[in-house]
Amino acid sequence: MYYHFINQQGYYYPYRHNPYFSYYSQPDHWARQQPIRGQATWTEGGQVTECGIPWSDNLFMTAAVGENSPYKCGQTLKIRNISTPGQREVVVTIVDKVRGYPPNKINLHRRAFEALGANLNLGVINIEITPSPELEEEQWGKYLLELTETAYPKYVVRDYNFISKNQLSGDKVKETYEFILQSPTENIKVRANVIYNAKTNRVISFDLEEL
Repeated sequence: MYYHFINQQGYYYPYRHNPYFSYYSQPDHWARQQPIRGQATWTEGGQVTECGIPWSDNLFMTAAVGENSPYKCGQTLKIRNISTPGQREVVVTIVDKVRGYPPNKINLHRRAFEALGANLNLGVINIEITPSPELEEEQWGKYLLELTETAYPKYVVRDYNFISKNQLSGDKVKETYEFILQSPTENIKVRANVIYNAKTNRVISFDLEEL
């Protein structure tokens, strides 16, 4: 499958001590960048969020964090399910806040919880949380992530890799990312490119290609 574009112009659990990780022993800046272990619950979401971002954003690959979490509204996190042998991953966007949750606990939308291969009846699973600095610091990585999710509505993004950033002629810059997509029956890899004007910050073209 190939796409091309040219631009013309509450399931709540009280906190229990997690044996995998002691968050409070680490400085805040460390927690923002390094993987931490914690727990995830699930929710059906709601109409209004503390972040002003709907739970339906990012194809429902969304989550809420505690009020004292180092992670912020709109931030992208990679969540790994370490409760099962397969250790599935999914990339989620923070859209809400939860009272009483510790910094290493998140509340996933039901679809994200299920995408991790978790049974809803479990209610809570052990996870690893990794911030996505490449997507957060490079706006075009997040742009390409959203385009890929739109192009593959029956898949969830479980991982990504920054590939390259190249200066083309004049003010044109090309960035390339690869995304691992997961469906109930298969995993596929998609390479995404965007060419933009570095001076005006406008998209010139982008393309997605299955590898």
